[in-house]
Amino acid sequence: MSNFIMAQQNSRVISGDDKIFGINKLAQDMAAKVGKKNVVNATIGSLLDDDGNLIVLSSIVEVLRSLTPAEYADYAPIAGVPAFLETVKTAAFGNYRPEGYMEAVATPGGTGAIRNTIQNYSKRGDVVLTSDWYWSPYKTIAEEIERKIGTYTLFDDNGHFNVHSLETRISELLSKQDSVVVLFNAPAHNPTGFSPSQEDWDAIVLMLKKLSLDKTKNIIFFVDIAYIDFAGNPEKSRAFMPKLSGLPENVLVVFGFSMSKGYTLYGMRSGAMICLTQSKAIADEFKMVCMFSNRGSWSNGTRPAMMALVKVYEDAALLERVTEQRETYSDFLAKRGESFMAAAAETGLKTCPFDSGYFITVPCDDAEEVGKALQTHGIFVVPIGKGLRVAISAISADACRIVALKMAELIKS
Repeated sequence: MSNFIMAQQNSRVISGDDKIFGINKLAQDMAAKVGKKNVVNATIGSLLDDDGNLIVLSSIVEVLRSLTPAEYADYAPIAGVPAFLETVKTAAFGNYRPEGYMEAVATPGGTGAIRNTIQNYSKRGDVVLTSDWYWSPYKTIAEEIERKIGTYTLFDDNGHFNVHSLETRISELLSKQDSVVVLFNAPAHNPTGFSPSQEDWDAIVLMLKKLSLDKTKNIIFFVDIAYIDFAGNPEKSRAFMPKLSGLPENVLVVFGFSMSKGYTLYGMRSGAMICLTQSKAIADEFKMVCMFSNRGSWSNGTRPAMMALVKVYEDAALLERVTEQRETYSDFLAKRGESFMAAAAETGLKTCPFDSGYFITVPCDDAEEVGKALQTHGIFVVPIGKGLRVAISAISADACRIVALKMAELIKS
């Protein structure tokens, strides 16, 4: 919209429907006309079975059904249920809990954690930094609270993590701003499926220490771990976490935890933000300002989801069931990725570096045009600037192969 009637633009770029959900609607409309089996809908980041039905962990459903009225209907505290705030640290870090002062605050999914971090650790007009391949709502969240999104180049010419570009862009922003919020989505990055190696994490830590030498400047390093429980081996995917221990006090690490993916509770909107710092005062401040933001936006979190996580971790047998079910679905998600990547290799289709997760991204100069051409063949993916995002979480392994082959054909033509 270029003109508003009564609404105020407030530095935002408002264009109507969310792009991802808009293309999903087009796929649903075509399926209603020609039949669901004749449409491949690879748009939404939800885990679906091969027939397109939402996967929900039955063990989690049983926990929700067992809750008493007081456990699911009462207000949760503004910061979150105390038992949840302790349990969520175990759920997030597993056996790789970093050292330092930690505080947790409940949020409506990972989105709430992103919003609170930007709101409390940047100023209006500041640039918030993320990679050039990024989840589009980052921009929406930033603009809604009058910030801007800036990017660094995620991959170098050899397809490796580009720590040099990240360092350069943080340094540039620190020369203009008092602090820089960095949104770093890993592991199983949305939209590429990339996960940094342990060596990459070592380089990141070294870079953060180097850039923090000026004590008048602050770096807030937000690690978006929304996909961590579907990023392959859960131990391997968390092994980087202790590396973030012991950073200087002017580097605040914030982990954004979500129950949407790992616990298949997309619609219950539950998550948390967990800070890591060497200063108790900074940790206490974190909890205070984030509670204030909670109260001033959504107020209370979703109590039944919080209680479900607490009960899972109170019962070793139940936790084992949840873990086993998740691993089963993680395995067949991995097979979908293998199917797509095998077809891409056969046809010479270039993809961004992919390790695991819900998405694979194909670089493409004419993404919008190719995306529309795919739709004429009943295939729906999401153009994201300079590429096409395929939600392998939502389609079968056979469909993954079909999509890759058709994309290769259309891009070449």
